[in-house]
Amino acid sequence: MRVISGSARGKQLAPVPGMDTRPTTDRVKESVFNILQMVIPGCDMLDLFAGTGQIGIEALSRGASHAIFCDAAPKALAVIRKNLAAAGMENRAEVIGKDFVSALRQLQGRQVDVIFLDPPYGGKILNSALKSVESFDILRPGGIIICESSVQDEILCPDSFRIRKQYKYGAIRLTSIIRADEEEE
Repeated sequence: MRVISGSARGKQLAPVPGMDTRPTTDRVKESVFNILQMVIPGCDMLDLFAGTGQIGIEALSRGASHAIFCDAAPKALAVIRKNLAAAGMENRAEVIGKDFVSALRQLQGRQVDVIFLDPPYGGKILNSALKSVESFDILRPGGIIICESSVQDEILCPDSFRIRKQYKYGAIRLTSIIRADEEEE
């Protein structure tokens, strides 16, 4: 696992030990950042199921101003901190060691430009996270949510959001979501 582009390009990132974390492949990660390329510079980002932290670190490497990494697993939190230090990005990052609902509750009152959601596949956690993002009003107007899921997972978009576009990569689907009342760019 490595940073693909930007100031930390080529930096190797440590994995989370064990089989509980499924890192995003380089192909899918590159696709995420192709979708986000016009939004990343100067943005505030939330990686809600951060795992290794690779998506938020990639965003910081590509010019994001700040990234918030949330994960409930102690092993993942240790790896996120290690990877941030290795990439020299601790000063632009915030790490929250809580489940996604508690993390969003802590962040209530703040808003971010980009939210990346890559929970365990199966749909239930992803749909619950989307509903919580809506409830806590974390997405800034003009912002975007990117969901990584299995192609079999049904995404139930909350009323105040709408699916902008979906992309398939084998068994993986990326879904971009924006506020329902916003125009296409």
